[in-house]
Amino acid sequence: MPKIEYTRRFLRSYRKLSKDLQQKVSKAVALLAENPRHPSLQTKPVRGSAGIYEARIDINYRLTYERWPEDTLKLRAVGSHDETLKNP
Repeated sequence: MPKIEYTRRFLRSYRKLSKDLQQKVSKAVALLAENPRHPSLQTKPVRGSAGIYEARIDINYRLTYERWPEDTLKLRAVGSHDETLKNP
């Protein structure tokens, strides 16, 4: 199971989300830690950003992360689909 680390940017964005969305993000992060290829996350590389991946929170929200050595995932950003992928 991968280790999860958070950037300041991710945590700032997370705190701005509604409680409902925060719960969805927490569930997605738990799934990511358990199995980064879980089907509901629909993980895939972010086009034009080498080494950065996106995972689905719900139809409108995404999170981005990087894979680091020693089985670590560094969460970079979370928010609306377009805003998050504009600057992953």
